[in-house]
Amino acid sequence: MSVDAPPSTLTFTASREAVATVLQTVGRAVSSRSSVQILGGILLRATEDSVEAAATDMELALRAKIDATVAGPGSVVVPGRVLLDIVRVLPPGEVTFAQVAGEGTMSITCGSASYRVHTYDATDFPELPSASDDETFTLPREPFLETLATVGKAASKDESRPVLTGILIRLSGERLVMAATDSYRLSVKERKIDLSDEVELDAVVPARALNEVARLGAAADDGPIEVAVHQNQILFGCGGVWLSARRIDGQFPNYDQLKPDSFDAEMRASRDELADVVRRVAVLAQRNTALRLGLTEGELSLRSQTQDVGEAHETMPVTFTGEPIEIGFNPAFFLEGLESISTDEVVLRLINPLRPGLLSDGSDDFWYLIMPIRLAS
Repeated sequence: MSVDAPPSTLTFTASREAVATVLQTVGRAVSSRSSVQILGGILLRATEDSVEAAATDMELALRAKIDATVAGPGSVVVPGRVLLDIVRVLPPGEVTFAQVAGEGTMSITCGSASYRVHTYDATDFPELPSASDDETFTLPREPFLETLATVGKAASKDESRPVLTGILIRLSGERLVMAATDSYRLSVKERKIDLSDEVELDAVVPARALNEVARLGAAADDGPIEVAVHQNQILFGCGGVWLSARRIDGQFPNYDQLKPDSFDAEMRASRDELADVVRRVAVLAQRNTALRLGLTEGELSLRSQTQDVGEAHETMPVTFTGEPIEIGFNPAFFLEGLESISTDEVVLRLINPLRPGLLSDGSDDFWYLIMPIRLAS
């Protein structure tokens, strides 16, 4: 039995595929935990010639346009999870959305399928930041995303120290620097980029927001990333989607001061071979046990042992200078540092078993400082 559509205000028609693509994108900003009901919704706003969908959890917001034919302008907020579930199962074809005047509901029809969904008042939806052309600058997409991918894993997930859940972005002239730390490791990447405008930026941006930017960038066609900076917000545009996020207040650690000035030992090895050995040995590094690295001239020994589980041991040839040393690291953190290096050779510099180690590609453009784990005798 079909649901007859009463007189409506907002009305538009679009392909099911176009609607699904946009809603799946903006739906990632729908709040799943907030007690504020409207934050669990998706705003649909239609003007005479376009339809925009938007969602926010007050920390992150996503907006994108739907390619649609508008019969009636207006705005409405539809429960996000319900809307996504409906659109996901609709048959292929044209979908018509019509806000039912005076009833607080919206009808959704596609072929013989018909729904009527309760809605929220769009005037209660938060005002989202926007970017004007004169305050927007562009960044080359690939260098930005590659730099982000290099450092992003080191950002903290511990909300008790908010500034560490962000990634520091610095732009000065043609120099881009990104840094992230969870206090156990620190990842810093610097590179030269081509900018059409003179830009100065120093902002700590939530890692979650930048992960979404990376997702958008990977899905978009070739083209730059647009950026606009407000006092408390930063906006990124990519592939027709705009993301806005709150800038994180607080002082990001001074990474230059944390980097040791000198080291007493140095190892050089094949990055891929070392990463493979670490993966194999780390299988038995369970219950937060350390990955033990023993370095002597010409050889690296890797060992892991978990009580009541077992132990693993493997050696590989390396180039090593310095006194023999044994040091322990978190195996997951050590492996992520290796995976962040893009060159064939990895360099590990050490001071002693109780001081941080430094992984790098041998240049000053990228370095990954990792705290050791004290080894039992």
